[in-house]
Amino acid sequence: MKIVDEASDPEPGGGSTPTPPDGSSMPPEGSSTSSAKLPPWLFRAILTGVAALGALYVLGWLVDQLKSLLVIVLVSFFMSFALEPPVNRMERMGIRRGLGTGIMFLGLLAAVALFLWAIGAVLADQIEQFVDDAPGYIQDVEDWLEGTFDIEVDAQELLAEFQEGGAATNLATRLADNLVSLGATVLQVLFQILTVGLFTFYLVAEGPKLRRNICSLLTPQHQRQVLSIWNLAISKTGGYIYSRLILAVASFLVHWLVFTLIGVPFPAPLALWVGLVSQFVPVIGTYVAGALPVLIGLLDEPSTGLGVLVAIAVYQQVENYLLQPKVTAHTMEIHVTVAFGSVIAGSLLLGAVGAVLALPAAATAQAFLSSYLERGDVVQELTDAEAAQHPPRQPIGQRLRHVFRRDADASADDGTS
Repeated sequence: MKIVDEASDPEPGGGSTPTPPDGSSMPPEGSSTSSAKLPPWLFRAILTGVAALGALYVLGWLVDQLKSLLVIVLVSFFMSFALEPPVNRMERMGIRRGLGTGIMFLGLLAAVALFLWAIGAVLADQIEQFVDDAPGYIQDVEDWLEGTFDIEVDAQELLAEFQEGGAATNLATRLADNLVSLGATVLQVLFQILTVGLFTFYLVAEGPKLRRNICSLLTPQHQRQVLSIWNLAISKTGGYIYSRLILAVASFLVHWLVFTLIGVPFPAPLALWVGLVSQFVPVIGTYVAGALPVLIGLLDEPSTGLGVLVAIAVYQQVENYLLQPKVTAHTMEIHVTVAFGSVIAGSLLLGAVGAVLALPAAATAQAFLSSYLERGDVVQELTDAEAAQHPPRQPIGQRLRHVFRRDADASADDGTS
């Protein structure tokens, strides 16, 4: 009788059960293995990801709802960084910190009120004068077109708008009637200004105490990092404000003198406008600052407006190449491309407020990174390549002297021969 091994017994279908190479038995078809099971950490990872996405959604919703408050707090921090250095100096002189903060606030309010009063007086007078002189301007343009190009222009309807009962003469009355409807907007702006002032006063007056409270929640190493960043922000923001003030004062004095010599109406308020707006409004500040005095000069006399335009353009070149590099080198060093890019990014994020805050924020970030990032020596190959692309050149004065000397030597040789 032949004994057949069960392991080698063929299956009914004629096939045989395959045996793994290592000799181990394989589980029957359809059964689950431990390798086919989901790892135990996968379910926790999915839950963690869903929770993180939900938290991000809630955080984005909160930021969107509290955006105005966050902007107010950000502006308050910026103003506190700018006001804290003089308050610290007064505190070292023996003045209580709260009193010093109050003195700085009174000085700032007085400066803003003086600026608004001066510019408001100029605009009110010029608008009234323009309405009175507009019929003469229109008549002069009509006569010039008819006499130069033989073009007949009927400007009687336009003239009627500037005469008694016309739309232009009633503009001030309509604006006065609409002031009541603007009350809610004015109150909202005043509330925001008051909120910024309260936050700023607290941040300056209680600055050391606030820093101690924040640092008490951190480890010593993190405390040093927070204090380093805080001090850098104060230094760079203060440097930005002081450099702008120095340049604004220089611009005000120069333009005041030039506007007085040219004969521009209201030379002092217009010079103050040019000095402040050109320094504290990023990127477009120069153009906005120059437009108002040029327009007022043109309304007075075309030659006066042209003189104002030339004076502003010449001073801008002097400031860009002589004054600004020397002033900012001692207050806030920041590369021009970094400054321009930061202003664009800030304006995209927070509008006009972000554009103003972008420069001190970029200067603080640049100083912080430069203090923590190590710089290595440049390899010799790169130095040689740059030297080959940009060979050293003699100053233009030496090159001109060399050319003149060569021509003189050539003339002398011709005379000798």
